[in-house]
Parts: sequence; structure tokens; C-alpha cells
Amino acid sequence: TEHLHRSIFQGVDLQCQMNNHAHHTEEMDTEQLVVRRGQPFSLLLQWTNGPPQPPDHQLALVLHLGKKDEVVVRMSGSRAAHGKWWFSEQAARNEVLLHVHSPADTPVGLYRLTALLLSAKGHIIEKTTSYSFYLLYNPWCAEDSVYMPDKELLQEYILNENGVLYQGSWDQITALPWNFGQFEKGVVDICFEMLDNSPAALKSSQTDITKRADPVYVSRTITAMVNANDDRGVVSGRWDGEYSDGVPPTRWTGSVPILRRWSEGGAKRVRYGQCWVFSAVACTILRCLGIPTRCVTNYSSAHDTDGNISVDYLFNEQLQSISENFHCWVESWMSREDLPKGYDGWQVLDPTPQERSDGVFCCGPCPVRAVKAGEVAIKYDAPFVFSEVNADLVCWIVHPDGKRTRASLNSGTVGRNISTKSVHGEYREDITAEYKYPEGSMKEREVYAKAGKQAAKQNERPGQLKLSIKHAQAVHGTDFDVIVEVLNVSAEDTLAHLTVISNAVTYNSLHRGECQRKTAELTVPAQKAHKEVLRLLYDNYGACISEHHLIRVTALLQTSGPLNSILQEVNIPLKMPKLHIKVTGEAVVSRKLTVIISFTNPLPVTLRRGVFTVEGAGLTEEQEIQAPGDIRPSQYVAVKCSFKPIRAGLRKLLVDFDSDRLRDVKGEAAITVQEKKL
Repeated sequence: TEHLHRSIFQGVDLQCQMNNHAHHTEEMDTEQLVVRRGQPFSLLLQWTNGPPQPPDHQLALVLHLGKKDEVVVRMSGSRAAHGKWWFSEQAARNEVLLHVHSPADTPVGLYRLTALLLSAKGHIIEKTTSYSFYLLYNPWCAEDSVYMPDKELLQEYILNENGVLYQGSWDQITALPWNFGQFEKGVVDICFEMLDNSPAALKSSQTDITKRADPVYVSRTITAMVNANDDRGVVSGRWDGEYSDGVPPTRWTGSVPILRRWSEGGAKRVRYGQCWVFSAVACTILRCLGIPTRCVTNYSSAHDTDGNISVDYLFNEQLQSISENFHCWVESWMSREDLPKGYDGWQVLDPTPQERSDGVFCCGPCPVRAVKAGEVAIKYDAPFVFSEVNADLVCWIVHPDGKRTRASLNSGTVGRNISTKSVHGEYREDITAEYKYPEGSMKEREVYAKAGKQAAKQNERPGQLKLSIKHAQAVHGTDFDVIVEVLNVSAEDTLAHLTVISNAVTYNSLHRGECQRKTAELTVPAQKAHKEVLRLLYDNYGACISEHHLIRVTALLQTSGPLNSILQEVNIPLKMPKLHIKVTGEAVVSRKLTVIISFTNPLPVTLRRGVFTVEGAGLTEEQEIQAPGDIRPSQYVAVKCSFKPIRAGLRKLLVDFDSDRLRDVKGEAAITVQEKKL
């Protein structure tokens, strides 16, 4: 027989540290091999004593992909045809160095590799045990469809584990620090676990595994799997303020605790998320897989349900409206070989469950360029995304008898200040111009027409009265004034009826209760302004304020002339206290570090059931610390928290404080962690 009596292979060294460094995955792991497609990696085969001599013997490598070895690749040591795996050898005394080359369009996944020693006739003499490694997308490789030529962008869109999500309202934008943590332990396993749990994979895992070569397919699958609406998805959305059987969406400070909870619970949905949580979790997964991704916030986002690209705002006489403050999605960078030329680059993916696409709650990838050009036939879901940033607003007052009258809306612009974190630091980059031409420009009107829009902007005659709302910076827990100004530009005195209402709303305009209302009959003198002051009292708004700390003030002015209803709305985000974080001593890998977190209760009420949540990529897993008892008005509280940093480098610690009457108080600290001292 050709079988040798003693083993020839001593073992295989996967050279994880060197390979992972070369493939930009060393942050992810140094024990496990994680490489990117289209870029060679090296393996060291060790012989027991001296290498077997060709031509009697030759080496081959076999790869298996999939739980049931759905895909098997056999490669030889000669340069293969384009698009095939192959390896080259360099022999030394007791070992041989192999350079393994993968095609840039091969499926991503967890591969198992076995080395075989073959006889001259091709019979297997011996084989090694199998070794597993992850293969990811490679945005550094020019042949990969996610290739991004600018290295500085990759530093942000693949490698940065910390980011900023934008919230608030278009005229008062707030920044929420977020820990993506795509290189935290086990996250890469969870990415593939998500793909394995998708309906397509459960239906035919072989088809699904082969399609994983395509980032269009994978990003669409991830977008559907981030929400738990149809499948074994990750996060369950909830918007009604009732979160007692889960975690309130505002409490999360990062994606990793959510992903781990889902995985450890056996693919059971995690409660609860809202749009920024869905987008941030999608960003973590896509960056981890190697698809350049960024989180985007659109202000005054519109949700077009019937596809006619104009959105009707209905106000009842209580002035409860339905306008969204902001909406978050992600953009991923890839070429679109499935579309005609010209649609490569950023693609919108919206993981928040809003409308079904191909029967499933997912949206995208839709080329940002198609949105700007009004090409709504381009897949996927372009009409929906187009409306989110472009819909015309038509404003109606619905009277008790069901009749509608049209009102003019002063700030009738959808899709403004579209924002993402800059690659150059922690500040906002405005990318509105990527999505639309300047409001009112010829080009914008052309695009409207192309998208099938009936321009709803009628030639409204300017009325005699103008309406505006002003307010000073409002601090949560204090009383403050809102001033409604009615300006009469005509030459005669005008009678009018003014209604001003303040409501506590959520970021997507669910009403949590009316705070205050004021009505007045006015005579506004010609060429003069009338000012009406509404004092908002904490005693009124404190009990009904939502976890987003937003108060919406709506003013309706009714006169007897043409276009007799004018409506104006302003969203007032209340200024929140910050948590202070003090780091004591020097941060070193694996050495205990203590931080002190403190804050002062700004509200005139006692806070109960206070809890601090702490997490940070490379620093610590999620920890919860209970506040020491009730916190009285203006009381100062401090808690201690200790952990052992895991990875060196500049890291970010994120902290959240939650209680019965005050939620979503955030704090952050940048911590530079030193390598272990020898």
C-alpha cells in the first residue's frame, strides 16, 4: 500500500497574527484566522522529518464551507484560472510555506481547510485535521465589489468601532455616541449566525451560501434580519413608551450587548429598538463583514405609504399632527453589477420595519444616485427612499364633521440636514446634496417630474399674516417661555383666532400627551406684530414627556381671508444633564481600572430606580450599576465601576443613566489603554 506507517505532517501553523495584521482584522482576533478575499494569506506546514519529495508526492488543499459542507473547493499548487482558489509553495528544511490565493468574488463565511498529501497517482496518503478560518469582504482589494479606494475612508467605515448617531430635530441636532464594537469577541460569529437564520438560508442553505459572494444579497438579508418582524431577526421595534418587559430603546449605548443577547437567547428577538438602534446594529454587522458602512439621519423624514410621493399631514382640531422629526438608516458602499451603469457607490439600506419589500420588512440596497436622479424604477425600494427625502407635504385641517380644509405650512420641507459622522473626527457632515438638488432649483423640479410627482405646490398667494415661533434654550426640569409672533404685512388691521398647543412627542411624532393649550382672539394692527407668550411649566410637561425629551409647539392661525389657515410647528428638544466620568490611574491591558461616574439631579422631583449602564469596545462588556437609593432634587450622586481593559489603543467608554422620571442621560470618556508592561 501507499500508506506510510508514521505521520508525515506534524501540523499546520495558520500564522494568525501575521495574516490578521496584513488583512486588517487583528483587532477582531489574534487566535483565530480571519482573512479577506482577493488577498493572499500564508500557512506553514510542518513535516515530521524533511519534506516528502516530488514528483512522487504532491500537496493539495481542500476547503469546506457550510454546516453540511455544502460547498467544497479543491485547490492545487499551480496558478489557477482567474476566479479560482490556488496556492504557491516555498519549501524549507522541515516545513513548507504556502501562499493561499482566494478569488475576490468568492462567498464569505467560515471555511474549514484540510491539507492532503497525494501520491503521484493522486491517491491520498495522509491528511491533516481540519482548521477553520473566516473569510470576509475586502474593501482594500480593487477586484472586490466593495472596493473603496480611499484608505482614510476605510479607517472610519470599516475599522472605527465608535461612532456618532444624530438625533434631535433639524434645527437642533443632537449627537449620540455609539459603540459599534464590530471587532469585539464573538461578533463575527454572530454575523454569520444571523445569515444562517435568514429565511433563505433555512429554506436552501446551499443556494444561500453561494449567494453570499454578493454584497447586494448579503446587505439586503442583514437589513431584513436586523428587525424581528418576519423572521428570527434580532431587534423588536416598539414605539408606544411601554418597555417594562424589555430594555427601553434609549438605554442602549452600543450594538454588542444586543447582538450577544440575541445569540445567547438562541436567536430570540431582543426588546426593544427604534430607528437609530436598527441602523446602528446593521452598521456593526456590515462593517464586521467588511462592507464599508455609515449611519445616516434624515430630518423631517416622510413616510409615504401609498407611493404617490406626496405626504398628507392631517391635523385634527386638537392640532395633533403626524410629522416625523428624524429617521435613521445606513449607507453601504458597493458596486451594483445587477444594475445598468452609474449606480455604484453608496446604497441606502433601511432596517427599520416600515414597509414590506418583496414581502419582507427590509429596504434596499437603493443607490443614493438613483434617489438624486429621481430614477424610482431602480431596485431596490427607490420610490420609498425617494419619498423619505423628497415628498411634498400637504397640510389639512380635519373638522369634526370630517370636512378638510387646506392649511399653508411654513416649514414644508421634507428631508433636510441629512447627516452622518465625518471621517475626520467627531463632527457632523451634511450629505443632503448627495440625495437631492437644492430645494426649488430647476433641476429639483425636473427630478420631481421624472419621479412621477404631481407638483403639489400650488401658487399660493401670500396671506396678510405671517406666523413664527421662537424660544430660548429649554432645560429639562425648568419652566420656559415660547413666543408666538403674528406679523401683519397688510395695510389694514386683521382679526384672527390663534390656537397654540404644546405636546410631548417622541422622535417619530407619537403623542404622549398634551402639556398646555392657549387660545386667543387677536386684532393685529396693520404693519405690526402681535406677540403671544406661552409659559411651559415643568409641572405640566414633566409627567407626560417621552423618553426623547421633545416638546412640539404647534400654532394655528385662522382668519376669514383666502388661505385662511396658517400652521407653524417647532420641535423643542429639552437640554439634558451630562454624566461626568473620572478615570483614576493609568489604563493598561488586563490591569484593573476604576472610573467614577457622577451627576446631579436637575429635576424638581425625586428619581427612583436609577441605573447606570457602562460599556466600551476593547474596555469592558456591558455592566449595570444600581444608583444608591432615591435621588432627591439637586442631589449629587457618584458610583464606582471597575473593569480590566481588553485591547490597547484609544478606546471610548459610554455610560447611560435611566430612572423612573429621567431617562437617556449619557456620558462618555476617551481612554488610552497601554499594552501590558513586561
